Amino acid sequence: MHRLAVAGQQPAIARDLGDRVCRVWLRTSRFAAVEAMATATLTLGPDAGARYQRGWARASTGRPWPALEDYQQALTMYQQAGNRTDEAATLNNIGNVYDRLGGRQQALDHYHQALPIRREVGDRAGEAATLNNIGNVYDNLGDRQRALDHYHQALPITREVGNRAGEAATLNNIGLVYDNLGDRQQALDHYHQALPILREIGDRAGEATTLNNIGLVYDNLGDRQQALDHYHQALPIRREVGDRAGEAATLNNIGSVYNGLGDRQQALDHYHQALPIQREVGNRAGEATTLNNIGSVYNRLGDRQQALDHYHQALPIQREVGNRAGEATTLNNIGSVYNRLGDRQRALDHYHQALPIQREVGDRAGEAVTRYNIAMIYRAGGDLDQAIRELEHVVDLDRQVDHPDREADTAILEQLRQQHAEGR
Repeated sequence: MHRLAVAGQQPAIARDLGDRVCRVWLRTSRFAAVEAMATATLTLGPDAGARYQRGWARASTGRPWPALEDYQQALTMYQQAGNRTDEAATLNNIGNVYDRLGGRQQALDHYHQALPIRREVGDRAGEAATLNNIGNVYDNLGDRQRALDHYHQALPITREVGNRAGEAATLNNIGLVYDNLGDRQQALDHYHQALPILREIGDRAGEATTLNNIGLVYDNLGDRQQALDHYHQALPIRREVGDRAGEAATLNNIGSVYNGLGDRQQALDHYHQALPIQREVGNRAGEATTLNNIGSVYNRLGDRQQALDHYHQALPIQREVGNRAGEATTLNNIGSVYNRLGDRQRALDHYHQALPIQREVGDRAGEAVTRYNIAMIYRAGGDLDQAIRELEHVVDLDRQVDHPDREADTAILEQLRQQHAEGR
């Protein structure tokens, strides 16, 4: 009927039918079909709904810039028409695109424009979605507590309005925060609440995201086979729904598992599949992560120059997108390469750049690693006083995060104290 309406130059009928059908297809991740139908509708003239739906389809399939163009045109039309409900929805989705591009402040700006409108019009489901999205930005900025605060505001609203998709998304996001905080069991509990809901509602893209996230938890727990099993369930679904950004993320994660298993070539193969996709979709944050990971593989293979080349490509991107935790990790990695090359001063310079960032974002485990690296340089240079001071911080941080290396680090500290006492 839609095709007949387009062929017969009946814009009102085509727009109404297109809107109804595309709303259903978006819920079931039929993004290519949505884009085709919306494009056909737009041949009959400007239409905010078709622009909005095509923007959603393009954003979901990894094409942020065309999506932004569609959303901006839809936004202008909704504002001119005084359509506050759809204005808020479009502002929210523009925020989503900027968030995926690493533009955290622009994302927050749009979400904070959307939130009061959604409350004004009584859109409880939309309010929950925007609270959830604000939580996502804070999570990406490393502010875990503010992220959890927003997610826990969103979750009861999703249940109140019966929004199963929103409930699953929020459960998934809470799981992600707990994973980042190191509480793996809480993370798995929330993911396993989300997964059956996503399968029940037929959200294939969300199912793939959750499978990928479960894989991440198992990877962090050291259960690499379970991690691979879940990643290999997620990957074909991401390809099926055309989620190029998600496909790249899962390829990157598979690479990380193989790297952890010591299979460097398989790791590089998967990273090199992920990297061009991330560049294609404009995922600067993901590109930086993959460059950093490739650098780590080359470092382990003993190819220090290739490692430095990839780290130095990653670092300015991490600064550009505001990924402070990633910036600190890369600075720490660069320091490690210089240390292995025997250039202790340059190693210290990079470690001392990483340290205040790790404190800023609350990465105590990362801070412990960097302080340990600094201590070992001081130890190698014969400065036992400085080495002991750093290791005392390391052991204290190990205690705070219940680090598995706490016992070994304490033993090294005691050894250095004894060596220092004998030297006197």
